[in-house]
Amino acid sequence: MKAHTQKKTVLTLDVSSPFDGSLIRTIPMQGSDDAEAMLEKAVACYRNRDGWLEHHERIAILEKLAISIESEADDFALLIAQEGGKPLTDARVEVARAIDGIGLAIKELSQVMRGEEIPMGYTLAATGRTAFTTYEPIGVVVAISAFNHPLNLIVHQVVPAIAVGCPVIVKPAQTTPLNCIRFVELVYEAGLSEEWCQYIVCDNDVAEKLVTDSRIHFFTFIGSAKVGWMLRSKLAPGVRCALEHGGAAPVIVDDTADLDTVIPSLLKGAFYHAGQVCVSVQRVFAAESIAADLAQRLAEGADKLKVGDATKEDTEVGPLILPGEVERVHTWVTEAVHDGAQLLTGGKKLSDTTYAPTVLFNPPMDAKVSTLEI
Repeated sequence: MKAHTQKKTVLTLDVSSPFDGSLIRTIPMQGSDDAEAMLEKAVACYRNRDGWLEHHERIAILEKLAISIESEADDFALLIAQEGGKPLTDARVEVARAIDGIGLAIKELSQVMRGEEIPMGYTLAATGRTAFTTYEPIGVVVAISAFNHPLNLIVHQVVPAIAVGCPVIVKPAQTTPLNCIRFVELVYEAGLSEEWCQYIVCDNDVAEKLVTDSRIHFFTFIGSAKVGWMLRSKLAPGVRCALEHGGAAPVIVDDTADLDTVIPSLLKGAFYHAGQVCVSVQRVFAAESIAADLAQRLAEGADKLKVGDATKEDTEVGPLILPGEVERVHTWVTEAVHDGAQLLTGGKKLSDTTYAPTVLFNPPMDAKVSTLEI
């Protein structure tokens, strides 16, 4: 991923494979003026109540969208593998989950989102009165998404906005914007006009300006806690938000566990998408009587995982999203070993973009690998 200018006026972004750095596509980036134009369009759309779409219209659009994504499922899976480095087998599952997510939004809209009657007549002032609640869209939504599920996270953030009738502006991760772009194109093809759903590929300063604008009504963010809480602190008064952050996810294994059943699940949970998921298994706490055996068997399983090009059918673990992440992980592992952790397998760079699946036994509780999201 590399940004550069053309003729000193147009900023573009090179979207590249995280495995070998090969160029996938060059796309234009948007600046502050573009963000302002998008926001003005979204605000005008929301304020024009005569232009709001009826429930059945939104349902029809989402149904067409789901069909379109399903018809391009193989293309989306390959694109996820190409730009995000997620192995094809897992990328296909992501596409299926994205389609399911649209279906859940349709179900929610058609079956659950309805108002309720409020009991009246309990006081003299309420006698002879009828009261009920109805749902209305909250307003303009700004969504900032992450790289690790470049289609499914976009669906999670954008489709609910479409379903309830909120104009939405979504910013994909700069490393993985192509799935978002194709998704929004299919949204248009399904019948939703542009002012209801726009994407912006921009730098962080432009994104922050958009997020902190007083004209937005809801902010949805997926990414690091540091950035998420910082942006939340700068929201205009009254703006609601939903933040999804990561963590150093633990698993507890007690001495009654069937290790033959547990180990495959732990391996998948730990090394899915090279561990680049907010709920990846990072720490395992085991009963002392089984800890050493469990760790050794996990190491044996990790050692058998095939690491490489995510677009290959037999790859189980792909690259890290950026070469700098490989260096960071290696530094953290090296520090843990230096401070007393036992390296059972891995602990080395396989290339500039890939890292060997690693199992450490008894790392210090205050080590980075024990306290921070890897």
